[in-house]
Amino acid sequence: MSKTVSSGGLDTDALIIRYGYMALVLVVWLSFFFNLGSVPLFDLDEGAFSEATREMLKSGDYITTYLGGQLRFDKPILIYWLQALSVKAFGLNEFALRLPSALAATAWVAFLYAFIARLYDRKTALLASLFMASSLQISVIAKAAIADALLNLWIAAAMFSIYLYFQEKRKRWLYLTYAAMALGVLTKGPVAVMIPFVVTFLHCAIKRDLKFWLTTVLDPIGIAIFLLIAGPWYWMEYKAQGMKFIEGFFLKHNLSRFENSFEGHSGSLFYYIPVVIIGTIPFTGVLFAALKEIRTWLEDERIRFLTLWFGFVFLFFSFSGTKLPHYVIYGYTPLFVLMALAFGKIRSSLWIVLPAAILMAILLFLPEIAHALLPSIKDDFAKALIASSNALFSWRWKMEISILLAALLIVWKLRQGLVTKAWFTAVITLLLINGTVLPTYAALVQQPIKEAALFAKKHRLDVVMWGLNMPSFMVYSEKIVPRRAPKPGEIVVTKVTKLKEIARYQPIFRKYGIAIVRVERLREKPSSMHKENP
Repeated sequence: MSKTVSSGGLDTDALIIRYGYMALVLVVWLSFFFNLGSVPLFDLDEGAFSEATREMLKSGDYITTYLGGQLRFDKPILIYWLQALSVKAFGLNEFALRLPSALAATAWVAFLYAFIARLYDRKTALLASLFMASSLQISVIAKAAIADALLNLWIAAAMFSIYLYFQEKRKRWLYLTYAAMALGVLTKGPVAVMIPFVVTFLHCAIKRDLKFWLTTVLDPIGIAIFLLIAGPWYWMEYKAQGMKFIEGFFLKHNLSRFENSFEGHSGSLFYYIPVVIIGTIPFTGVLFAALKEIRTWLEDERIRFLTLWFGFVFLFFSFSGTKLPHYVIYGYTPLFVLMALAFGKIRSSLWIVLPAAILMAILLFLPEIAHALLPSIKDDFAKALIASSNALFSWRWKMEISILLAALLIVWKLRQGLVTKAWFTAVITLLLINGTVLPTYAALVQQPIKEAALFAKKHRLDVVMWGLNMPSFMVYSEKIVPRRAPKPGEIVVTKVTKLKEIARYQPIFRKYGIAIVRVERLREKPSSMHKENP
């Protein structure tokens, strides 16, 4: 345990470890609940989930989800049910739509702490939970009105329970595993079964005990529990939609995502390396310290199980045709434990504060960097946003980041232990991300669409959406908005860069990159006969 350098000084590391629950409460609040309802919904994902929930509540159909009036088979039903309950309790707003994710992430941290404290000790449990709750990717995903925080809760619960079953042979852990997998399948589908299935197979294969694995996966009571929890909705949805559900959910949104690049979300084999490096900020330095111990990860059975868990998720999605940053989070839980176990090998606090300091330095000069890159940016909409961002990235932006950077440097120089410095680093970084970065970014890219939607709602405008895919507009306007090219006389919400395709229009609303106009005449597209031959 780290001691203070000064003679007779207070051992803050011991205090933080002793009162680990209290230390985590502040970090969890800053990460998952701070500004939860004050930042507009982000498109595309948050807007899509939230609008599907709104349409569910309006239609009264709690079996099939729709988006913009069209069938939506992207995800199963559980997150929509939870969001619907929250909206009924707190109204249709960002807080209500995000609350289920924040609560799921909180339970995820609690499960992690309890499991690692049982497997190792309180210090390792505290550090693993601290790294998880304060990491950049987890903090963002935990506040998002999407399914991933909830899914990760069930994956973690299933993996914790199955490991305890392997160790103790108590059937209750096996049945909890099946229940957690079933809830995961209700949240996002087969991935909630695939990860425990493959990782436990590899774990038992290494131990040369595949017979035990086979009896585990074929346990009749466990299978019955799984079917009783997950089966009813799948059966009702199939009865309601037939083969459209099978083709849309299982074939398109599960099998095709692995085999092909879906919706343009592709990447190289090394896609997730920078994702993990950035996603574990502010404790990327601790990650590097853990990776230095990689040769020992297969020696201890506990660490080997964690390694197989992270390794399978990382490799599987690296080879997947569709790549999205949050896929690798399914393997983050064991990674944070591996980082906690390696924490004792760190000798310099620079490993703890440097990643956050680099991030702050980049953010401090982000406006200048963005304007310097402006000539090389090809996206006209991105150019328009950068050009109009000066009011947001002003002296206040620089002042807030400068204060937090100064506080981080003070933490670096503190004559305290590394646990204390890690805790302060987490708090400062979360204030940066959730107090400054996300609200400012949202004000630039999402506040305009929210204000446009509220304007349309207030003035009862019938609009079409053109050149945009922002379902949050429908959430805030509380109205289904068709996505298509406008006709003369219609009102359209679009990007300001699309206005050049309209010959004459009457402006109604405009903020940053978003505009609402009444179309008077569209520009005629040149006939193909006038095009020059290549």
